[in-house]
Amino acid sequence: MTFCLDSVQIKPEKNKEIGNAIILLHGYGGDGNDISMLSLNWKRHLPNTIFICPNGPEKCLVNPSGYQWFDLTQENSTYILQESKKSEEKLKEFIYQIKKEYNLSNKNICLSGFSQGCMMSINLGLTSDEEYTCIVGFSGKIINEKDLESRKKISANILLTHGENDEIVSPNFMLAAKDFFIRNNINNETHLIKNCGHHIPIEASSIALNYISKKFNNS
Repeated sequence: MTFCLDSVQIKPEKNKEIGNAIILLHGYGGDGNDISMLSLNWKRHLPNTIFICPNGPEKCLVNPSGYQWFDLTQENSTYILQESKKSEEKLKEFIYQIKKEYNLSNKNICLSGFSQGCMMSINLGLTSDEEYTCIVGFSGKIINEKDLESRKKISANILLTHGENDEIVSPNFMLAAKDFFIRNNINNETHLIKNCGHHIPIEASSIALNYISKKFNNS
């Protein structure tokens, strides 16, 4: 099948049957190769899982070698929300194609992302018609709480981690997201990582792996 987004796909080793999928969404200016590095450790513990890492639909305007889910060159919240919704629709189409190709349903899929990819994962997961296994986000935030609250269709199991020294996306956004989840009866777990900036440290990766493993085992 030809997918609507280019992607890195890492299948289970030794021809193991695909039982689950983790869709990893990169950050602003990154690409599928960047975020696929998470699979190097995770795949040993998730032997029946395929890791799918799409490139954003647009070249990044400030880093032409990378991609973006939405443009950040304009400090206009309405414009940013509109652009993020365009990528939501593209990702919904992509995920539909993935489910069809590998005979999966949302209950077999974890949505995960870093920074801008985390923002997309939250919106995708909570506005879906069918609940995903879980949503796992690193160093992100909710793009627009009022909009998400109006479009939210389902609950979810959400894990967020954030570096306490993040200078790009303030850790205060994780606290705001947690408050949003509590107000909207969404199961959530959050971890503030000490001495960490805007990246995914081993500690956060390990926390996420344990969380995803438990959710897949219970799905």
